[in-house]
Amino acid sequence: MNDPHPYDALTPDLVLAAVDAAGHASDGRLLALNSYENRVYQVGLEGGRFVVVKFYRPGRWTDAAIAEEHAFTAELAAAELPVVAPLSHAGETLLEHAGFRYAVFPRRGGRAPELDGAEAAAWMGRTLGRVHAVGARAPFVHRGGIDLESHVRAPMRQVLEGPLLPDACVARYRAAIEAALPPLADAWSRAQPVERLRLHGDCHPGNVLWTETGPLLVDLDDARSGPAIQDLWMLMTGAEAQREALLEGYSQFRALDYGELSLVEPLRLMRQIHYAGWLSSRWQDPAFPPAFPWAAEARWWDTHIDDIREGADAL
Repeated sequence: MNDPHPYDALTPDLVLAAVDAAGHASDGRLLALNSYENRVYQVGLEGGRFVVVKFYRPGRWTDAAIAEEHAFTAELAAAELPVVAPLSHAGETLLEHAGFRYAVFPRRGGRAPELDGAEAAAWMGRTLGRVHAVGARAPFVHRGGIDLESHVRAPMRQVLEGPLLPDACVARYRAAIEAALPPLADAWSRAQPVERLRLHGDCHPGNVLWTETGPLLVDLDDARSGPAIQDLWMLMTGAEAQREALLEGYSQFRALDYGELSLVEPLRLMRQIHYAGWLSSRWQDPAFPPAFPWAAEARWWDTHIDDIREGADAL
């Protein structure tokens, strides 16, 4: 987890060798896909097919936590839900090669979703209602939850200990987080009791592909325990009719506690705080500075601090 360059040894030859070791005969075609937390590649196979191979960031998840992600995905697939489950080799889905843990997935196509319309929103809601019906069957044991420690306090420490926050912003940043914690805690307290279930965890439009058969959920790498609304709020476009269609579709397959809507703004603020911590903790990874150059600018941190204060005031 502390290695600033965890993927230095992940060469193209190693990627192809890992795919071969998983029982797939690669043909040398290799394409890096857009991913920063992990490293993900599309690899061509003999015969013309493709697979997608994901190399997990060293130290981020335990083997048991990754196994839970794979088991949850397999459980969803067995319930005929539109997810992409990892392929197994010798009965295992979490594999290791040359010190890297990885998984191989079938390649699935699709386009970016257009969720503004009521029909697509309702379809998305029905899909998530079915996902959560499965997610409510049993809890995660080894994966984290969505709470103030993981999404506010830990990211605050990452920012304060990291290389990005300008010295001139330290006092303002610390004060903004400390001012946000009481209203966030109060919002969660007022929303109780909140049922926590297994979630996709990062269900934004970029993790949804649209196909001829409807939505396809990808990348359950952030699967966590939390309230159902966590998988819904990032898909709300802001239009009331779209939101109602999404929630009504959801309710066709699983009852939604509408009191959880009070958590949308707290969750939005927590995601902003968590994002800054993530950037700060990953900045030494050479893939990050060219991808997020604005995160090294003082004006971005000024805006981020203002956003935290405004979000806290709104709560």
